[in-house]
Amino acid sequence: IVHPSVSPWGVRAFTGYLGSDEKEWKKHDAAELLKSGHFHPANILVHQGLSDEFLEKELMTEDLKVSGQDLRLKYVEGYDHSYFFILSFIEEHISHHSKYL
Repeated sequence: IVHPSVSPWGVRAFTGYLGSDEKEWKKHDAAELLKSGHFHPANILVHQGLSDEFLEKELMTEDLKVSGQDLRLKYVEGYDHSYFFILSFIEEHISHHSKYL
């Protein structure tokens, strides 16, 4: 969930963990942090399964694209966000992150 301060699940979670102050939520919301200019100096890699039932209403992956952050967003047909999805792409993510350590 890249924009939890506006997704239904994120709003419930933030309210439960952080209270009702929406300004506090934004400090923990990737999309809001990027929108406010808190960019990461490296490229961000995101894989997203197009068969994920939560894609449109909860995950809000597209919201990362509006910020100007250097981003590689890879949509993958036939995947949700199960263990098999993670197993299928973990090697690429480990390789990606190891460049920046």
